[in-house]
Amino acid sequence: MKIVFIGTVKFSKKMLEKLIDIKAHIVGVCTKKESKFNSDFEDLTPLCIENRLLYKYTDDINSKETVEWIKTLNPDIVFCFGWSSLIKKELLNLAPMGIVGYHPTKLPQNRGRHPLIWSLVLGLKQSASTFFFISDGADDGDILSQKDFEILNTDDAQTLYQKVTDIALLQIDEFIPLLKTKTYQKVVQDHKLSNIWRKRGQSDGKIDFRMSSEAIFNLVRALTRPYIGAHIEYNNKNISIWKVKIVEYNQNHIESGKVLQLKDDTIVVKTYDGAIEILDHEFDVLPKVGEYL
Repeated sequence: MKIVFIGTVKFSKKMLEKLIDIKAHIVGVCTKKESKFNSDFEDLTPLCIENRLLYKYTDDINSKETVEWIKTLNPDIVFCFGWSSLIKKELLNLAPMGIVGYHPTKLPQNRGRHPLIWSLVLGLKQSASTFFFISDGADDGDILSQKDFEILNTDDAQTLYQKVTDIALLQIDEFIPLLKTKTYQKVVQDHKLSNIWRKRGQSDGKIDFRMSSEAIFNLVRALTRPYIGAHIEYNNKNISIWKVKIVEYNQNHIESGKVLQLKDDTIVVKTYDGAIEILDHEFDVLPKVGEYL
């Protein structure tokens, strides 16, 4: 089974390493030299060179040049794990077995953008690691493999990224032999159960202390490293906030956003229903007790 691999993030690299490890027949790899919007960007060419794999840099996976290059490799199947643009019809129809994509949600629920971030922002307790056959729509093709996982209160963007990576590696072990022998099964998605998550904007990362403590906690852990970070607007600057913890505080006659206490380099701030302690931040000078954020 000849495979063309498409990817350009750290998750892509882990999946490609796995395929190399199990001696899958990879005939070519498409990746990027750089990315302005993938905070977890990874150039796959060093791995390709190390393992003597053909590779091609491309910014447009649907360009005539890229599609023609993939055609010359005559793949049976294409794996696209970690590519942010939609694949168009010519490439979709190129390989006889189709294109397998990946989405870390319990499809058909939660299609669309930034799945790990929104899962944490919304405080979801469960989700799934899903490989599926890419079709014309967004994340709406038949499911090849799906495994549930829990989202713990201690999870953040980094630990959740690692969790879905570890699960996906196990899934590859399971479905590659089924693809080779054509004994895999497809599960058709029920589109009536679907919803689509939108693209996140800068304003979605702003901490407003009129939010509940839990909502602020979820926002910060969703956007922490390797992502862009949640932020506070302070003195006409955006201050990145990387980690907070919820603090019990029952004096609800104190207004939201008031700095209650400084502890060494941490800051305790009143929220709508309690308080949070900011543990990891990028304040050059700490705000004063009694000041408002």
